[in-house]
Amino acid sequence: MTVSVLVVDDSGFFRKRLTEILTSSGQIKVVGAATNGREGVELAEKLRPDVITMDYEMPVMDGIEATGRIVATEHPPRVLALTTFDLDEYVFATVRAGASGFLLKDAPPADLVHAVRVVARGESMLAPAVTARLLDRFAATPGAADRPGASLPALTEREAEIVRLVAHGLSNGEIAGRLFLSESTVKTYVSRLLTKLDARDRVQVAVLAYESGLVRPGEPTA
Repeated sequence: MTVSVLVVDDSGFFRKRLTEILTSSGQIKVVGAATNGREGVELAEKLRPDVITMDYEMPVMDGIEATGRIVATEHPPRVLALTTFDLDEYVFATVRAGASGFLLKDAPPADLVHAVRVVARGESMLAPAVTARLLDRFAATPGAADRPGASLPALTEREAEIVRLVAHGLSNGEIAGRLFLSESTVKTYVSRLLTKLDARDRVQVAVLAYESGLVRPGEPTA
């Protein structure tokens, strides 16, 4: 199945390079390109791509605001943030706005193609260890403790346990080993938690866990 992609970036050179990389895979079609976030929002509504690659720093409207507007629409496409910033507050803000993950722009071509495919499948393009580091860094920033937290619906003891482990960046396989469950059982739990928490993916589950206080920065996973 061909994945349709909208590229949003203010660099003409990068738009061209990324388009060439993605189309060369033979399974990805770039259906459009935007030079800023506002154009990205407009083209997302018009073209209905499967995935949008989103830059952060752009004129007129940055990637954070554009991502938030796009994911707020009905049946939104998945957003993959491509950035030159490695694990800083800008990256977290984009993920918090609704992006399904991020990747550095200088990643190898094969990784860029893989990231688009992963996001198109409805998964998160954040390695478990990266998820934990990213959220820990956000939570440790000045003023993080003063931000209003999200409230979570009532969770069973097992559900809360799994949410904590997801927030610490563990994969389904690692959670299964930790809790002595089968990986398929953990996958079922995570799927149900996504619905219960009204979260798009496990990255959003992790964000909610931190914002609600269920998980604290530096808290051990044991």
